[in-house]
Amino acid sequence: MRAMILAAGRGERMRPLTDYTPKPLLMAGGKPLIVWHIERLAAAGITELVINHAHLGQQIEDALGDGQQWQVTIRYSAEGTALETAGGIAYALPLLGDAPFLVVNGDVFTDIDYASLALPTGKLAHLVMVDNPPQHAAGDFALQHGLVLESAADRLTFSGVGVYHPSLFDSVQHGQSAKLAPLLKAAMQQQRVTGQHHHGLWHDIGTPERLEQLDHWLSKKN
Repeated sequence: MRAMILAAGRGERMRPLTDYTPKPLLMAGGKPLIVWHIERLAAAGITELVINHAHLGQQIEDALGDGQQWQVTIRYSAEGTALETAGGIAYALPLLGDAPFLVVNGDVFTDIDYASLALPTGKLAHLVMVDNPPQHAAGDFALQHGLVLESAADRLTFSGVGVYHPSLFDSVQHGQSAKLAPLLKAAMQQQRVTGQHHHGLWHDIGTPERLEQLDHWLSKKN
């Protein structure tokens, strides 16, 4: 299975840190955030990676190169302007192939077991859900009997990690900006989105304060 790391966001909430450094290259525990993902993917045996970028994207390519130092192959999907999540994934489909693929948000930190993730036959998406963090107490979707549903009750937060079938993005025009949530909600109505609840480590590194907390935690741990 191939994997895509989403790295095209401007990182507005991270400013001023992201004025001169793309968010995926911000440091935590002595290494860039995106490198933690690359290492975990490689450890899971997922070695064909696609990384999209827009804001200061050349810095990402210069820092990571072709991925050889992590024994992976990295290809890049360069967006002139960020295309949102679904738009960016659809734009990268020529690099991702015809089989289901894993997508990881570049601004989360997690110990999700990537090797265990798969898309059930006939489904369009499989989402990893987590407990609602303080900054997102209302959650996103409900997980009931293995299906992810757009329900108002018992909501969990979408971790930003999912496995998708390429056909989920059929309605997105190549190069068009598009959000992921409407596509997922449409697939949920057809009961074609499954999910699992991850109880382990997961952090949304969306602000300088949360980045500092993660860096402190990792530095202490190591």
